[in-house]
Amino acid sequence: MPDLSHFLSEEAKRRKPSPLKEAFVHFTNPKICSLGGGLPLPDLFPYDKVSAKALAAPFNEGIDKDILEAKDTIDIEVYKKDVEEFDDINLSISLQYGQSHGNVLLREYIKEHTRRVHHVGYDDWDVVLTIGNTYGLDATVRTFVNPGEPVLVEEFSFSSALECMRANGAIPVGVKMDLDGIIPEVLETQLANWVGPKPKYLYTIPTGQNPTGSTLSPERRQAIYKIAQKYDFLIVEDEPYYYLQMPVYEKGAKHEQHLDRDGLIKSLAPSFLDYDVDGRVVRLDSFSKVLAPGTRIGWIVANKMFLERYLRLLESTCQVPSGFSQSLVYGLLTRWGQDGYLDWLIKLREFYTKKRDVTCDAIYRELPAGKYELVPPTSGMFFWLKIDARRFKDYEKYNADAKAIEMKLYELGVENGVFLVPGHWFFAPDNTDPPQPRAVEESEDDKNAMFFRGTFASVPDDKLVLAIQRWAKTMNEYLK
Repeated sequence: MPDLSHFLSEEAKRRKPSPLKEAFVHFTNPKICSLGGGLPLPDLFPYDKVSAKALAAPFNEGIDKDILEAKDTIDIEVYKKDVEEFDDINLSISLQYGQSHGNVLLREYIKEHTRRVHHVGYDDWDVVLTIGNTYGLDATVRTFVNPGEPVLVEEFSFSSALECMRANGAIPVGVKMDLDGIIPEVLETQLANWVGPKPKYLYTIPTGQNPTGSTLSPERRQAIYKIAQKYDFLIVEDEPYYYLQMPVYEKGAKHEQHLDRDGLIKSLAPSFLDYDVDGRVVRLDSFSKVLAPGTRIGWIVANKMFLERYLRLLESTCQVPSGFSQSLVYGLLTRWGQDGYLDWLIKLREFYTKKRDVTCDAIYRELPAGKYELVPPTSGMFFWLKIDARRFKDYEKYNADAKAIEMKLYELGVENGVFLVPGHWFFAPDNTDPPQPRAVEESEDDKNAMFFRGTFASVPDDKLVLAIQRWAKTMNEYLK
């Protein structure tokens, strides 16, 4: 593996190990009478047990119809002290100060899951827990980027990620996309003609991209990794939607696919980890979209040298995800087992496929034909409409300003009772100082393109259809 230490920020280089954290091993050694740590006595924790009722694997009923119809459940009961039936993360451990990479039992479960699904191209990798992917984003910027340094991002990207970069002094620089994601040939041209300090890493949401819903093909992923090797930058893949992958949409078709576990794994797009032989990929993962956002448990997969620097940051900031969450999430996962978790992911795939199909059927049925572009998503929670501003009444009135017309259409939609997010809220310009030469000259079609993001995840099917009908009404009222 090449030496990648030159990617570390000055802040990351300055961070030293916490002596107290390193000495934690002595606190748990039964042969040592430890008076060194400021740890409260677990007997004083007022919680003797936490419990939850959850759906039971293999989920034969319920989720593919209506989640409220699920009948088979299991009780998760985690105690302060050991019980024999399950190897739980007991409350005397999870509610205590602990090591910042997270509880070893939950980490080992995640590592085993990673080995089963991905094929990391080198051996020296590991995982650390984070408080969801959002904190992982902040920790990543601070670990690799100094103020004023550029970071490559998709032309349209997750707005919170962009704000996180800017707040930490990084400069997000957009990479040209089409409706299928980053265009590798344009990325290479952009880097070949780069002016000034080269970017430290590419931040990408390659699967079910937010906001566009696009998913990078294996061919594009492999090409982008080779470009990263050639121009020496890291790839940070943010993958909260990774398991919300679906079969290709077919107009009017009903997908009745019931994959087995091996079939699910084979159906998944490859991670950038699968191509990584250098240790230059950092993967951010999370339970937010597959269990619940409020678990606030995510994790980072990366080479051990990078993770050691992350750990130094975690020790002095967030420390570790909530002990209650670690106990309950691991309590669920260990009762499901690795197979049961895959069964859950299979059912999520069926559920989101149905929601996607209802949405796309309604779009093709209700929206004015020939007045928009859509690539039906094969992952995630979002759909992305591309619309030509020149088709609308106020094109000349607004001086051919596509962004202004986009806002007008958004406001009319709200008046008609439907909320789609304007695309320019997610836009990342390619501005740097000194300015970069354009990798691709902006065409008239590009200048007049408007975009809108919608989600099919958060409302029942009847409201999905109603929303699309209201958006069709909005477009028709404003078309020439």
